[in-house]
Amino acid sequence: MKTYVHARLREADRTVLQGLKHSTGLPESEIVRRGLHLVAAEERARRSALELAGRSVGRFARGPKDLSTNKKRLEGFGM
Repeated sequence: MKTYVHARLREADRTVLQGLKHSTGLPESEIVRRGLHLVAAEERARRSALELAGRSVGRFARGPKDLSTNKKRLEGFGM
């Protein structure tokens, strides 16, 4: 059973959709379906800062505890 989705598009979005329709020869529904899959893939690929830091998390047993809050330590970093 197919499900129908209605979407409101701004004029700029409609123009992009029409351009894709003409350049690819695909129907609007297929373009939208592919777009959904692309967004889903992006979301699956998103990783947290903790995941990106990987094995370096917790590796430094020593060091200043106030590194991110002490204004003297932040000199030269836009403060």
